Amino acid sequence: MTIRRALPQPVKHAGRLVSVGVGTVTASRRQLPTFILVGAQRAGTTSLFRALQSHPLVHSANYHKGVNYFDVNYHRGFDWYQGHFPLAASLRGRTQGLRGEPITFEASGYYMFHPCAPERMAQHLPDVRILAMLRDPVERAWSAYKHEHARGFESESFDRALALEDERLAGQAERMAQDPLYQSVSHRHHAYVRRGQYAEQLRRIGELFPREHIHVVESESFFEHPERTFAGVLDFLGLPIVMPERFDRWNGRPSAPMSDSTRARLRRHFRSHDDALSDFLGRPPAWAS
Repeated sequence: MTIRRALPQPVKHAGRLVSVGVGTVTASRRQLPTFILVGAQRAGTTSLFRALQSHPLVHSANYHKGVNYFDVNYHRGFDWYQGHFPLAASLRGRTQGLRGEPITFEASGYYMFHPCAPERMAQHLPDVRILAMLRDPVERAWSAYKHEHARGFESESFDRALALEDERLAGQAERMAQDPLYQSVSHRHHAYVRRGQYAEQLRRIGELFPREHIHVVESESFFEHPERTFAGVLDFLGLPIVMPERFDRWNGRPSAPMSDSTRARLRRHFRSHDDALSDFLGRPPAWAS
């Protein structure tokens, strides 16, 4: 356990505030992210994040997995965002003697789905690389429901939540696009089906960034063949192959299985979306192959 993880939560919170305050003042001397892990929610991004953190040339934002600037903190300004990252001079000192240049990143499970985040990333970081981690959308929907229910954002049954989704999300993305300060609880916490319609989200990103700057990983491939899949990520980032000591699963939520009828209904819904994703990837996604 690191010293930082062992600290009491109030001490860690105070440390984050001090770090961000100092970082904002010294923003111009800090290294902006080379790549961003944009989601999807409940697709294993924390596990991939931890594996990336283990690489000697890869450095995350200070104190944070995700800064959440391009989705819910955009009003704080770009200096606030840049202030979350390590000082460029410090990175050079910490990686001296290693083959390759140090790179930085952050991760947010909401960036890919948020109606404004991709455009904001393209405006501020036009050369950034985009890493997206996907999961079988049926399993992702069920996992997201369990996650939101456990956190107190959902009180309905899964089937009822699915039936309410269109009503809950009606007009929310449009309102968010019109008002940068508006944050929708339902858009962020109740989009069980829509977050799994990956092709439309990736196509939007593909309209803003070169296709060679977008890399998609399926969690099924990452957990079944971690070395091979992780090597592909490192190649995309132009990094030497350095594997973690082990690949762990983080933030799993075991519980009773989904009903067969609900699973079949979701599978039918996602069939056309999986076909569209196959067109974008040039191959079937791992869960459909």
